[in-house]
Amino acid sequence: MVKAVVWDIGNVFAYWEPEAHYDKLIGAERRARFFDETGIHEMNEAIDLGGHSRDVAYAHADLHPEWRAEVQRWHDDWLEMFRRPVPGTSDLFKEVKSAGIPCLALSNFGDNTLEIAKEIHPALAGFDQEYVSARLGLVKPDPAIYEAVETGSGFSGDDLIFADDRPENIDAAMARGWKAHLFEDAEGWRARLEAEGLIGRAL
Repeated sequence: MVKAVVWDIGNVFAYWEPEAHYDKLIGAERRARFFDETGIHEMNEAIDLGGHSRDVAYAHADLHPEWRAEVQRWHDDWLEMFRRPVPGTSDLFKEVKSAGIPCLALSNFGDNTLEIAKEIHPALAGFDQEYVSARLGLVKPDPAIYEAVETGSGFSGDDLIFADDRPENIDAAMARGWKAHLFEDAEGWRARLEAEGLIGRAL
């Protein structure tokens, strides 16, 4: 029986859209070259593992002086890359919370960037517990980060149902006996929560 709901954040509550942001800034062709030549997504992994976004981006910019301004904007414009909400998720989150079900965050996310995100996505301040890669020094789909949730929350196995937009993260959760849902949109996630008897028609 499900006792707590675990939520990914990126592409669940708001879309993570660095490509679209840089396409607007410098055009799609130049953006593709920028991402390829600077390894910007690999750089972002250092933020997910605990580096402050400004420190990481500005240090990386020093390594790529021809792209200095663009790399620095990874920090300076970060909120613009995470501004667009996923329709319906925040309302669904509030509904689950209102039903008295504990809601936990499990996300590969920077520490300071999560605090920035909370400023425009207030639902993100409502988790009962937060398990964030930057604070744990672990990233999904490492089994250790799922173990950290179990240890911290006291829930395990099918006590937990987890929504994430990446299949490998879902597979890792299911390997520990969690229930899991591959997130595509809020309506699909709502239907799964209803089917589990947590909200709505199935009550």
